[in-house]
Amino acid sequence: MADRSFTPSEANSALPEVRPVAERLVALRVRMRELEREQAQHVTAIGGNGGGYAASDLNAAQSELGGLADAAIACVEKLEELGVDVKDLDLGLLDFPAERHGEDVLLCWHVGEDSVAFWHGLAEGFAGRKPIDWSE
Repeated sequence: MADRSFTPSEANSALPEVRPVAERLVALRVRMRELEREQAQHVTAIGGNGGGYAASDLNAAQSELGGLADAAIACVEKLEELGVDVKDLDLGLLDFPAERHGEDVLLCWHVGEDSVAFWHGLAEGFAGRKPIDWSE
């Protein structure tokens, strides 16, 4: 289990700090996927007749990808510092370690949700999400 444990209200209170970092992470991943698609198209075009692209186009995309990857890593590290487990970079899916009736569980949230309102067991994952049904 993680170093920190959250109650549902603590997880929700952490959202003002967690949400912008998770949203930035999702935006970074969107741009990274765009660049990866562009790179693949450039490689195909250059391998054919050039398609008007040069190796410098690939180098520029690779350089931007490197910067985006560094920024994404910084986001993940910040979220981990806040005590949150990052489960999916593309969705901004996060777990807040918690305890429910003496059992270790995870409070589950992702970018786009208004609040931390679901939980699941350690082995269940996102598919096993259930509404938070206990009071603190």
